[in-house]
Amino acid sequence: MHRLELLGHELRRPEADYLRDDIYELRVRLQNINYRMLYFFHGRTAIVVSHGLVKEDVLPPKEIDRATDRKKRFDRSPNKHTFKPKEL
Repeated sequence: MHRLELLGHELRRPEADYLRDDIYELRVRLQNINYRMLYFFHGRTAIVVSHGLVKEDVLPPKEIDRATDRKKRFDRSPNKHTFKPKEL
């Protein structure tokens, strides 16, 4: 996540890859398990993580579809889907 924050659009394989429909995957391997976090960019100011999963042989297309749907909902109403910490 830190490298994604630092490099943004410049982060490339093997750490990240473009999938389709403006959806990217962040790749992490830990103890022989391949983790994937699907994300998209909101302009040049924010990276939005859709969801994560454990990847098996092939990333299921339905997971990319899920991220695409979430991107569409986010784009329609970014404020509704943005975390805002409560003031103390």
